[in-house]
Amino acid sequence: MKFMSILRASVACVAISIITPAAAEDAADATIIVTGPAAADKAETSASKTAGGTDVISHKDYADKTIVSLRDTLAFSPGVYTQPRFGQEIRISIRGSGLSRGFHMRGLTLLQDGIPINLADDNGDFQELEPIFFNYLEVYRGANALRFGSGTLGGAINGVTPTGDNAGGLYLRGDVGSSDFYRGLASFGMGDGDANAWAAVSADSHEGDRQHAQRNSIRFNGNVGLRISDVVSTRFYGSATTLNQELPGALTRATALTAPRSGNFVGDQARDINSVRVQNRTRFNWGNSQLDVGAFLNSKELYHPIFQVVDQVSTDRGVFARYDREGDDWSVTLGGESRWGTIDSKRFVNLSGKRGVLTFDADQTARTTNIYGEIRVSPIENLTVIAGGIYADGFRKQSQIVPAAVTRQASFDAVSPKMGVLWEPTTDIQFFANYSKSDEFPTFVELAQIAAFVPVREQTAWTTELGTRGTLGWVSWDVAVYRANIKREMLQFTVGPDIPAATFNADKTRHQGVEAAFSAMPTNWLRFRQIWQYSDFRFVGDVQYGNRRLPVVPIHVLRSELRLGDDDLHISPNVEWVPQGAWADYRNTTRNGGYTLWGVSAAARIKNGVNIFVDARNLTGVKAIGDVSAAILATPASAIYYPVERRAIYGGVRMRF
Repeated sequence: MKFMSILRASVACVAISIITPAAAEDAADATIIVTGPAAADKAETSASKTAGGTDVISHKDYADKTIVSLRDTLAFSPGVYTQPRFGQEIRISIRGSGLSRGFHMRGLTLLQDGIPINLADDNGDFQELEPIFFNYLEVYRGANALRFGSGTLGGAINGVTPTGDNAGGLYLRGDVGSSDFYRGLASFGMGDGDANAWAAVSADSHEGDRQHAQRNSIRFNGNVGLRISDVVSTRFYGSATTLNQELPGALTRATALTAPRSGNFVGDQARDINSVRVQNRTRFNWGNSQLDVGAFLNSKELYHPIFQVVDQVSTDRGVFARYDREGDDWSVTLGGESRWGTIDSKRFVNLSGKRGVLTFDADQTARTTNIYGEIRVSPIENLTVIAGGIYADGFRKQSQIVPAAVTRQASFDAVSPKMGVLWEPTTDIQFFANYSKSDEFPTFVELAQIAAFVPVREQTAWTTELGTRGTLGWVSWDVAVYRANIKREMLQFTVGPDIPAATFNADKTRHQGVEAAFSAMPTNWLRFRQIWQYSDFRFVGDVQYGNRRLPVVPIHVLRSELRLGDDDLHISPNVEWVPQGAWADYRNTTRNGGYTLWGVSAAARIKNGVNIFVDARNLTGVKAIGDVSAAILATPASAIYYPVERRAIYGGVRMRF
């Protein structure tokens, strides 16, 4: 309660300061977290040189929304499937990556400021990416993420924080809303290109829209940059997170549709995270070429009462290097990165969220290393031919102490080539194509499912992608069509209420679909934007499942938003339409229903440097199923369903001094 009182007081202070005479009279018009767009513009230029699906999401694209989770920042990123489960917990998938992983994340590389935050075994917790801090996010789908050293099916998402030279001054933000939601953010930047610093602190508390879903967190992010010479510059980053999240659990189908606020109190399930991360990037800039080198260290504690109490302490460290050369006729990217870490992994009998008798104790060691390169050649004007590849090496070892002394290890290695072509008939229109291979190594979640290692193999895929993006007058588009033929896809299904999801390698599966974004802005007071995802994921000639569809992701998802007005005053109604829900099981016996969710956001500039906004969701109070944990055969008793977000209204204020 003390935490919530502090939050309420912080938000109240921000609101009261709006009416004080000294409040931001001379502040810049922009009241988003970053005042200078140069960095995001440079990122968009780099993305446009990629022969495949990419996207850059600026902070201004979601500044007028309350940022509950990554869903609120990536909702209009084509090809990114984000489905809220509760609080900051979402399912995130690109091209079906980690399709049936019902917890944490797999098949995507998450980065902050270009440095991976995935653990050394490539397992990931997206909760450690706090988008309210970011200047912009870069999304590189599939093999297009080679520039980040990612060789996964899904690709990479990189969140970039501001720096003191592009986000100078004091910035304050306060949000309040339904289910006792409170959040405060304060950031400050100072300095110039020679020496600068930026730091931000956020705190939030939320009762959640379901029982037993309370969350609170305190987060810090900051960096310091120095220009050592005309060639050499360096930047040090630091972040810390304390996150406490109750888990309401999955529901039966009937409960999810009739009483979606219900929660599961059995075992007082939760996920509590404490983490500290430090990293450095030093850059050597020689005009048309540059070299980045750096290192990082991450210490993390996970206290996770579920079927048992999972208690883990992990330390991950890594080094990286990347060289880029940009020329008129040819360009090249060369890089490498290595992550290695240890996990002290324990499990206890769950006594109402507390540790009981020790049931499992093991020391886990992991390493993931990759070396990558890409060359881009322009044999004729407006045409670029691209060739590259990634060599990846993985090592996983578990020395089990309890219940029995057993040591097991597994090694993996793979080469993933890529080739593509980019044609630009005009400066504003592009066509692209690529053909690439991806490889994903199993994490400890797949290998050590209950205790001892199980023989899960690496997942491989060959993906073909065709697409176009561009601008024609006041209309712009970004469309990609892909087909991934996958071998040994790692799939999970719920075995029982007291056993965590098991993993197996399928034989052959196919993921194919369309990632499309469209926007039109005929005047400066009217903007329409829309995304459509078509996802056709299925088994291919499987002995048990034939050509049945894979569960979890619906075939069609459509989101639209219409903005009326300008930066001084605007209102933006929006809609999400899922005409038919996803299958809940591998046998395709139970399918979720479709739904339509209506929302609206609005914002107004009170004075220079002061903006207010409101964000309303699920206005009609629709009850529907948004996400599911895949089962072999779903029955009425299967507790595998998560309801969509309930009706909620949030509001807030942004101020820049």
